[in-house]
Amino acid sequence: MLPRSWLFAALLVAAGCGDNSPRYLLDMPEPSERVSVRVSSIEVREVTLPAYAAASEIVLLQDDGAVRPVPKAVWADDPVRSVTQSLARNLDSATTATAAAEPWPLDAPAQVRIDVRIDRMVARPDGKFQMAGQYSVAAPYGAVRETINRFDIQQPMADQTPGAIAQANSDALLTLAEQIAKTLSR
Repeated sequence: MLPRSWLFAALLVAAGCGDNSPRYLLDMPEPSERVSVRVSSIEVREVTLPAYAAASEIVLLQDDGAVRPVPKAVWADDPVRSVTQSLARNLDSATTATAAAEPWPLDAPAQVRIDVRIDRMVARPDGKFQMAGQYSVAAPYGAVRETINRFDIQQPMADQTPGAIAQANSDALLTLAEQIAKTLSR
């Protein structure tokens, strides 16, 4: 049996061996314009991501079709939470409405709910970040016409470094928010 001091020292050494990989945040780019929409409140449902995009590792599509993690590069936050919060923040700044991620924080319900299901979200070997899927606009009280819309955003990347992938991801989410804003303005 080890003395307590040895056990404590072993725990400290084990704690020091944690993952020191660089962690990358999604940026907060500014929208090119603020779109006037026909609703005053938008709830963004939790975004659905493919398994490889929901993992903590930053990934890159290889020429052979395999999706592989970028060595020693992870997201700073849970990807589902981060993408959902970024989209809500982008809609809040890109529209005249107030937007927040679910659960809706106010007593009065939001006029519309946005549900985003991403099928593909990956940095590609051709220098583009691709984000494709569909979003739906649900309006329980008839504030706008309910719709389901497909999107396929191809955002150029400066290079294939984790920082460039994170920036392209952020820019693609802003582009998606701007597309949703245009849908809500009709």
